[in-house]
Amino acid sequence: MPKLIGVKASCMGILLASTMFITAQTPYPPKFPGDPARSESEARALGYMRTVIRAEHQYQKKNDGKFAASLNQLVHTGSFTKRMTATDRGDYKVSFHPRKGKDKDQGGYELTLIPQQLDAEHRSFYANEDGVIYADEQKVASENSPKVK
Repeated sequence: MPKLIGVKASCMGILLASTMFITAQTPYPPKFPGDPARSESEARALGYMRTVIRAEHQYQKKNDGKFAASLNQLVHTGSFTKRMTATDRGDYKVSFHPRKGKDKDQGGYELTLIPQQLDAEHRSFYANEDGVIYADEQKVASENSPKVK
């Protein structure tokens, strides 16, 4: 009987290990055609960035061309909620700063999402008032990083 239990335990161990290996190797399924995300975590980060960019665009339209100086000012603009002002986004940290824009009167903003672990599936992202998202998998992204397609 003890030998039978050992065999069953070994078989269960092998089955569990193979299941975990197959699950770990499953590639990220794109959410839409042309999805630039490489992981679920990146998909959430890019979704957050697009929401902020849209909210800033709407805020600018309603406020004589001025951009919001903080995430709190974006609350209830578009689909930006109070909960979204939290800078801890799970695998990513948010950095948001106002900046002088290309036009002195307009100003602008810089939005950066920095992953806790920088790797091929957790790139850092950057955007400013031009609405273009940039990504880098080796360092904190900037406007000199490659554009996200």
